[in-house]
Amino acid sequence: MCRLFGLSSAPNRTHATFWLLDAPDSLSRQSRSDPDGTGLGYFTADGTPRVDRAPIAAYEDRAFAEDARQVRSATFLAHVRFASTGGLDARNTHPFQQDGRLFAHNGVIEGLDRLDDHLGDDRSLVGGDTDSERFFALITRETRGHGGDVTAGIQSAAHWIARNLPVFALNLILITPDQLWALRYPETHDLYVLERQAGGEHGNRHLDHSGSHGRMRVHSDHLAEQPAVVVASERMDDNPHWRLMEPGELLHVGPGLRTDRRVILPGPPSHRLTLDDLRPEAAASQKAA
Repeated sequence: MCRLFGLSSAPNRTHATFWLLDAPDSLSRQSRSDPDGTGLGYFTADGTPRVDRAPIAAYEDRAFAEDARQVRSATFLAHVRFASTGGLDARNTHPFQQDGRLFAHNGVIEGLDRLDDHLGDDRSLVGGDTDSERFFALITRETRGHGGDVTAGIQSAAHWIARNLPVFALNLILITPDQLWALRYPETHDLYVLERQAGGEHGNRHLDHSGSHGRMRVHSDHLAEQPAVVVASERMDDNPHWRLMEPGELLHVGPGLRTDRRVILPGPPSHRLTLDDLRPEAAASQKAA
């Protein structure tokens, strides 16, 4: 399944190195366990969003994805994609950018014709073919309608989709230059959060996170001296304070790393999908690698 990773050290800008595809592991894997794209999103000092992404459709793309990315930002968003909707194309590779915000999603939403009708003119926000970017467009539209309140925008968009469309999962991470939001819904896929003190559990360690499936690694010497909040699809080190988010929980990490969490979707989707309901390629993309 897709891997999500988000980090905030706001207001401090952190220098971090990302490896979004671990070559020895990934090259030994076959068939649908091979990722379809990687992407990293972050912000420059003046708040300009940057997205570095590539579909993994050829050897050259794979080599590009395996190169280490050294970037500096107060918030980061990384994604390793296993395609469920949309072809192997950069425009379908996460993260997506709208209204100066960056977004990545893990899950499947069906009934896209109905979602397109609901978006109306705001369908123009979508440049690719994915359900994920359409979900982001609805969040963007609802955020605008709530005067720029991203929390309200996510809640409104997720409620509409949960009520009206067939849903397998809506896990997401969204970032701005100094804030982060994460949603886990329903309990289909895990999403963990770690409120990491400076130096980690032992008080003097840099951050060195690595997914157990070899898809993503993140290193930051700066976080030996600065606190951070991390959200990821799996526990990425042995820190005992990783917390599994509740189904339906929306996490907001504000400037200064103040966290707020609430369950915004207490019940299951009205039209809940199982793996057996999905198209074969979509089902393969949602299974743990």
